[in-house]
Amino acid sequence: MTTAPFDPHSLPPLRDVIARFGLGARKALGQNFLLDLNLTGRIARSAGKLEGVGVVEVGPGPGGLTRALLATGAREVVAVERDARFVEALQDVVQASDGRLRIVEADALDVDPVELIPAPRAVVANLPYNVATPLLIGWLKRIDEYVSLTLMFQKEVADRLVAQPGSKAYGRLSVITQWRTDARVLFNLPAKAFTPPPKVESTVVHLTPRVEPEPADWAAMEAVTAAAFGQRRKMLRQSLKPLGNAEAMLEAAQIKPTARAEEVPVSGFAALASAWRISGAGNEPGPL
Repeated sequence: MTTAPFDPHSLPPLRDVIARFGLGARKALGQNFLLDLNLTGRIARSAGKLEGVGVVEVGPGPGGLTRALLATGAREVVAVERDARFVEALQDVVQASDGRLRIVEADALDVDPVELIPAPRAVVANLPYNVATPLLIGWLKRIDEYVSLTLMFQKEVADRLVAQPGSKAYGRLSVITQWRTDARVLFNLPAKAFTPPPKVESTVVHLTPRVEPEPADWAAMEAVTAAAFGQRRKMLRQSLKPLGNAEAMLEAAQIKPTARAEEVPVSGFAALASAWRISGAGNEPGPL
């Protein structure tokens, strides 16, 4: 199905939209607006070919990225917005979209994109930083339901997603993300690109489902990474004790008992998760 061309510059400038509706950024909602349509266009294009793909956007704000996503030829865009002020302000974009834009007024943490839009689907979003990690974890649990995730994070979080063993940034989020996806950093955006400027730099990351991730159970991966990185300075033979017979699990996973969490690759944690599950021991995982 061919979609009608959409010109993101055909609508009033974003600053005019903000002024018209009195759309001051709310710190409590993590709002920082990206108003440069060249930058929003770059983000949308970096998601790859979106023709025929349904796209979910979280936190559209005044609609800069929303316009850019419509311009890519995406089959449909569903924008999830918690702030009712922006739902009203986006109606001009809805009218110009030829039926391809739908606004859902909701908290993204309470919404399942799989239920919002048929496959093939992708998520492209400038995420509110205060909920970025829990949103990502929720999507990773069902990553095979998505073509890709193209997301903007605080740079520090983005660095954790792609961190390699042996680095200070390598941790639970690194392991879980790289177990389920091929993750790569695309580009950084300075604070001055946003209105109002945040206190941190931002980074766009592209994640695609891994074709053959190491076989492991999600809950088991959470359990072993929680234990291992919860005491990351200790040797694994000590930090894994709350999970049961640490020495036996490490032997089964072919990992040295003197190793520390930051030294173990994703494949090693998957092997540990399998060993923990086979052992029959159990412990509730902590939050990522």
